[in-house]
Amino acid sequence: MTNKNNQHVFRLALLLGLFSTLGPFTIDMYLPAFPEIVKQFETTASLVQLSLTACLLGLGIGQLVMGSLSDVYGRRNPLLISMAVYVVASLACAFSPNIGLLIAFRFVQGFVAAAGIVISRAIARDLYSGNELTKFFSLLLLVGNLGPLVAPVTGSGILSFTAWIGVFIALALLGIYLLMMTKWRLQETLPSDRRRPSNFVQQLRNYGSLLRDRQFVGYMLAQGIMIAGVFAYVSGTPFIYQNIYGASPTVFALLFGSNGISLIIGSQLVGRMSHRVSEHAFLLFGLWLACLASVTVLVVAIVHGPLIALVIPLFFFVAAIGITSTAAFPLAMESQGHMAGSAAALLGVIPFLLGAVVSPLVGIAGEDTAVPLGVIILLTSAAAMLAYFFLVRRNLRGAA
Repeated sequence: MTNKNNQHVFRLALLLGLFSTLGPFTIDMYLPAFPEIVKQFETTASLVQLSLTACLLGLGIGQLVMGSLSDVYGRRNPLLISMAVYVVASLACAFSPNIGLLIAFRFVQGFVAAAGIVISRAIARDLYSGNELTKFFSLLLLVGNLGPLVAPVTGSGILSFTAWIGVFIALALLGIYLLMMTKWRLQETLPSDRRRPSNFVQQLRNYGSLLRDRQFVGYMLAQGIMIAGVFAYVSGTPFIYQNIYGASPTVFALLFGSNGISLIIGSQLVGRMSHRVSEHAFLLFGLWLACLASVTVLVVAIVHGPLIALVIPLFFFVAAIGITSTAAFPLAMESQGHMAGSAAALLGVIPFLLGAVVSPLVGIAGEDTAVPLGVIILLTSAAAMLAYFFLVRRNLRGAA
């Protein structure tokens, strides 16, 4: 590949990666403000965590809708409309008068932010396949995974000079920037002759066809259940680090953001070594690493070990997510070029729907214990492993 082509690929990955970061920024940027929001609305930690749950539900359901729409109307127009609505929803969150409306607007914000995630991945599948898709997806994740690294630190920085509403105003500004990028920099990658018919029944059939594909479902569940465990970590660590271990919002942001590095390490390991090690081998390695790390987290939580003893296994747990996500996505998408948007939507919706379920459970025993976090990420790691062995591994052996 020539230098010019390499530069073009990197610029495209950078642009699509920016759209992918919209999800992490929407989820993570306000996390350091959780205790402040509890005080502002005179509410409970569980209700504030419910605003995260609403956002995750929006991100999940939104991917199903936006993925289908992008197969029908192309990639660019749904993205344009979504970015415009995202700006309005972010401002509505900033000026919500009570926790109920904040929860409602967070759902809308997540719903339209989903377009950035699912459509960027569908565009990648429009342009690449096979090993080239794995390499490009790892490059896209290199940019996209900066979101979890930068978002909480940015949120903490904003909170150092303004109230929590400043976080949502900043998200509105990010939405304006992405709207302009969509308008002036993004080209359509799905020509009209390759689009699916605008038929609701047919869209349901597309999803039904995907869900009858055992291997696709296996990859989808292995990836999705694992990422659901990360959402438990996202929901629980603001209280665990700050309330149990006494970390300041800045220290929390640095600790939380450090796991963005582990995501990048995991995803880039797969991308750079995919020509030597198969995606299947990486996926299995990531699943075992997650199980080992989650067992360690649970033990540390039970004995109330020091903060560093909790941070280290969580670092490896999140690295395992980077490995499994990067390996599972191209494996699942390889044979789905004719309905890449719908396939990308299903791959995206499961993590957010499951994450919406597990996020509030982290606080079920109160704000002074990390045991529920350990239990949840161990269960999700084990469930992802079972999904892989029963739906993917068994099917591959049968085909052989």
